[in-house]
Amino acid sequence: MSCPFCQLIREDSAQWVAREPSTCAFAPLNPLAPGHTLVIPASHYADVFDTPAEALDETVELVQRLAHAMRSALNATGVNVLNASGPGSEQSVPHLHFHVVPRWPDDGISTWPTGQSQHRCAGDPATRLAHALATEKRPRS
Repeated sequence: MSCPFCQLIREDSAQWVAREPSTCAFAPLNPLAPGHTLVIPASHYADVFDTPAEALDETVELVQRLAHAMRSALNATGVNVLNASGPGSEQSVPHLHFHVVPRWPDDGISTWPTGQSQHRCAGDPATRLAHALATEKRPRS
């Protein structure tokens, strides 16, 4: 496996913002804004579908702590938390990661999609999702 994020962890070759036993945060090579940070689990999981609930919880907890730090240290008035999971999502690195992008009024960027998907689903998607959640088999902790 040649995961670039696992390689960063092994080689200790990132600009680390946080380095904890189960999660890490580092500055990307091409930040969208000053302070843009990627948060990843320290163990390799491909995406949100592959990640055990405990590892996902720990990763999202660091996302939240980082968002608070962006508000206090950078005077950000908001953050965008971005994740792409799976082949249909434009995920570029097959290791779960969240982009945490600090935002300020009139900062000149937009991270919100401007179009709508052309994909259509049979039936009402919200009803189908509610049914899937109601009948899901949850893994045991």
